[in-house]
Amino acid sequence: MKDAFGIPQSLLVLGGTSEIALATARRLVARRTRTVWLAGRPSPALEGAAGQLRGLGAEVRTVAFDALDPESHEAALGKVFAEGDVDVVLLAFGILGDQAHDEREPLNAVRVAQTNYTGAVSAGLVSARALQAQGHGSLVVLSSVAGERARRANFIYGSSKAGLDAFAQGLGDALHGTGVHVMVVRPGFVRSRMTAGREEAPLATTPEAVATAIELGLRRRAETVWVPGALRVVMSALRHLPRAVFRRLPV
Repeated sequence: MKDAFGIPQSLLVLGGTSEIALATARRLVARRTRTVWLAGRPSPALEGAAGQLRGLGAEVRTVAFDALDPESHEAALGKVFAEGDVDVVLLAFGILGDQAHDEREPLNAVRVAQTNYTGAVSAGLVSARALQAQGHGSLVVLSSVAGERARRANFIYGSSKAGLDAFAQGLGDALHGTGVHVMVVRPGFVRSRMTAGREEAPLATTPEAVATAIELGLRRRAETVWVPGALRVVMSALRHLPRAVFRRLPV
């Protein structure tokens, strides 16, 4: 259960090597979180992340999880929930892809969609059902401002995040009143391994800043979190621009 300050005692990360997820885990462990599950493909990086969190005083376990294998999700995540209640599930896996290359190679574009959307739908529903069964908990879904309006530069990734965002909002509505809280997090450009070498967008942020916003959102039981907050106003304006005008913007 969460403590009096809204900090979870247990955390399950789907996408256990995500920089944003690990920044969030470090922040929560520093506050009071004591049990962390890192779910991801077995790798030295996953074990290294677990070791870092153990060094901060958390009890950390890893579980094999593959976003592209939805048939395995129920069994893999069931092992975690069978060990005890989970206060927060952080759905943090996703891939950016390479827009220009993926347009020429449709199977690569499909992989982006299957990872970011199909895999998330499966894992999100399995997690939501488990949280509902225990009667409490939060599902935090890492979306993106890219899902607010498709841009020529990354419409494959953006469309997958748009689907994820709509799914998470609907799931939150479906779970309203059950004791389970769904929070959608919409970061802008995040300086990370995934965006290394790409031109930085205005209002760029960091994994640590996203982690801070996630903690605050959990305390407030927010339903939507923008990082940085100014993006809410910016995207509201861009979302309503006529398409002919939007198409000419350098975005």
